Amino acid sequence: FLFVSFLRSSFTVFFVCLFVLHVVHFNGIKLRVETTLPSVFTLRGSNVTLPCRFWYEPPLNSPRSVRVKWSWSPITGDREVDVLVAIGHHQRSFGDFKNRVYLQHDLPGDTALVITNVSMSDTGQYRCEIIDGLEDESVTVDLELRGVVFPYQPQNGRYHLTFPEARQVCEEQDAMVATSDQLYMAWQEGLDWCNAGWLADGTVQYPINLPRYPCGGLGLAPGVRSYGPRHKHLHRYDVFCFSSSLRGRVYYLEHAQKFNFTEAIQACIEDDTQIAKVGHLFAAWKFLGLDRCDAGWLADGSVRYPITTPRLNCGPHKRGVRSFGFPSPYYKYGVYCYSSR
Repeated sequence: FLFVSFLRSSFTVFFVCLFVLHVVHFNGIKLRVETTLPSVFTLRGSNVTLPCRFWYEPPLNSPRSVRVKWSWSPITGDREVDVLVAIGHHQRSFGDFKNRVYLQHDLPGDTALVITNVSMSDTGQYRCEIIDGLEDESVTVDLELRGVVFPYQPQNGRYHLTFPEARQVCEEQDAMVATSDQLYMAWQEGLDWCNAGWLADGTVQYPINLPRYPCGGLGLAPGVRSYGPRHKHLHRYDVFCFSSSLRGRVYYLEHAQKFNFTEAIQACIEDDTQIAKVGHLFAAWKFLGLDRCDAGWLADGSVRYPITTPRLNCGPHKRGVRSFGFPSPYYKYGVYCYSSR
């Protein structure tokens, strides 16, 4: 049974989910399978537990040998793949999950899946399946990351990315293509961007908080505008990327002189680090409160700076990561470096 309290307006969506329960009847015995959290939120690099348990009614006098199978459907819509299979205390994990997942087994019937060192690509829907002889039942748990969405436009200008290219540029900036839910949450938090961008499901959308003529017109209410699905190889747009928590630190390199782009890369190397990526800077701004009113080079050749506390001479009077675009690589700026330590 799924108990849901639902309220949605232009600005707010509330979901209150108590539990999901499935029941299978065989030989007068009821096999029950349940998850207490249909959705779980976490951060990149952390460990997370996806709840699942089973039991019988009436209780059995002796334990039965069941097969537990966890599988995963990625948010990209690709096919479902096996994560872990267990019989008793024997467990086997697969693919990118190998040696990163295990069953919790805290109590009888506990088949919760523990994922260690969560990566951004781990998001999606997980299925907990209990198999008892010819009978089986399953419940699903959605794993979502907390993070920051940022619009990305390549150096060659607006609307130049096919969907595969959009996915590649996000990955190059320590990010992934955002989902529609992630973009919607970013819009709720104030993201306003008039350029349409790819999302993970192959649709093209853009968030508007301040309606204006070039962005759908003044007559439309604030919201996330959608072009719907586009051809992934023929159509070209910008992209909305998503980055989760930062493992390490981003800092502005204090130096007596400014650098051109080549010098900036070398300066970070000489400081035993590397030049920061766009995703690094946004994550440091979002999660660590990085605030610096100095423009600096980033790895993609753009120049940006993060503002947590708006003030005079530091751009618009709102929080955000300011961008100077992609200036000539011979111009002189500071540099933001990244250390994984």
